[in-house]
Amino acid sequence: MDKRDIFVQIEQMEEQMGAIYSELGQMKKQIIELLEENNRLSIENQQLRKLLKNDAEPPVVVPHIHVTAAQAKELTGEGYDNLARLYHEGFHICNVYYGHLRTEGDCLFCLSFLNK
Repeated sequence: MDKRDIFVQIEQMEEQMGAIYSELGQMKKQIIELLEENNRLSIENQQLRKLLKNDAEPPVVVPHIHVTAAQAKELTGEGYDNLARLYHEGFHICNVYYGHLRTEGDCLFCLSFLNK
């Protein structure tokens, strides 16, 4: 083995090490994303369990209801109240992130919807 072959081998090893290092970086990013998602889902799960404990009464299902205009207006108010309650419990009510857990404070989309 001459000197030139040794340098060629060393260059090949450096390239392999660079590829391995790059793969390691990609795996590290994936692990970070998975840990963040796991944390977010754990928080959401805890909040949903709290809600389930608080809602002891099962919902009542009524097959056919005929609603007058005054009743429809009252139901719309109830829907607004339900959305406001969901927002204050930590969930998005905007069309962008509807149903997702709010982890970073207030959402401008949700707030603009509530202020309409």
